Amino acid sequence: MATLREIELRLKSVRNIEKITKSMKMIASTKLAKAQRAMQAGKEYGLANAEVFANVPSDKPTPNKLFIVVSSDKGLCGGIHSSVSKATRHGSTVSPESPIYIIGDKSKAQLARTWANNFQMTFNQIGRDIPTFADAAGVADLIVRSGVKYDSVVIVYNKFVSAISYDSAVMEIKGEEALKGSAAFSKYENEDDVTKDLAEFSLANAIYAALTEGHACEQSARRNAMDNASKNATDMIASLQMQYNRGRQAAITNELVDIITGASAL
Repeated sequence: MATLREIELRLKSVRNIEKITKSMKMIASTKLAKAQRAMQAGKEYGLANAEVFANVPSDKPTPNKLFIVVSSDKGLCGGIHSSVSKATRHGSTVSPESPIYIIGDKSKAQLARTWANNFQMTFNQIGRDIPTFADAAGVADLIVRSGVKYDSVVIVYNKFVSAISYDSAVMEIKGEEALKGSAAFSKYENEDDVTKDLAEFSLANAIYAALTEGHACEQSARRNAMDNASKNATDMIASLQMQYNRGRQAAITNELVDIITGASAL
């Protein structure tokens, strides 16, 4: 059985942890409000992409898919990183030849166990604060410059459902050749450079929308995780305090018994 001193030290430790988790919850709540505003702006980019591709359907098959997994570098936010990793492993049609680009160190570590040979490029330090379109454009530019051939890009990310829930989602973006193969798109007299620029811009739009939505999910998950941690710490403090009080009461009772016994012997 733990001594009173050990229980007292553990109580002090848990109280300190409770202060930290409550502070992190308050910070995450503040960041969540900003992240939701940025997510609404980012969704406009995603809607613009969806409208373009809805009006230029292509029957051309896209066997060569490039995968982008969107997560982050930070932890203490529940299973949000595992969500996109599981979706990539089980829900996506990743083949042994499919190139994978990963944004965030957390998913990189998880997917390295099964798809390490498919990694083409990984990114970190993106979205440490609120993601910007410049971040997304930089990623899209590096992907295009890497020289990997693809027919479409599949983005795996976390979709914001509400302040307390999220879900993994997949967004597919057509490549340059798929746009050229669309009968609706070929009606316009576009130069090759225009099609190439449109494909790259659409990719940057989609990455930006996924980054902002994933960032909002991360802050929401972190707030909920810290809230649960604070509640668990409060319960643990109550349990340890009761254990400490019982031990202290038992020690006082034993001392009184010794005093009374000694007095009776006299």
